[in-house]
Amino acid sequence: MAAAIARSTVQLLSEYTGRGPTKARAYIAPDLITVVLRETMNQGERSLVREGKRELVLAVRRAYQDTMGPSLIAAIEGHSGQQVLALLSDSHLEPDIAIESFVMAPEGDGREP
Repeated sequence: MAAAIARSTVQLLSEYTGRGPTKARAYIAPDLITVVLRETMNQGERSLVREGKRELVLAVRRAYQDTMGPSLIAAIEGHSGQQVLALLSDSHLEPDIAIESFVMAPEGDGREP
């Protein structure tokens, strides 16, 4: 399941941004699924970072993450068979690492974690 989640996340990022990360790894716990993505920025974003436009790149990344949210949640729910309660996304520029974390509903008991 971890590999399928990582692949789906990379594919969605590629569809939305035009370039997927070069490395992705999913970590799965009973109430949390986290995907760590490396080398996510495209050439234009790297150029902007070099020119000191970090906040602009981070703002665009946040917009992508917000826009992709429903698709990411659907993919995670499809692979895990669990409901996603919350999606938390963030990007770090140097080094180029992004994270997609999904807080999952507990299986069976209906209570929130």
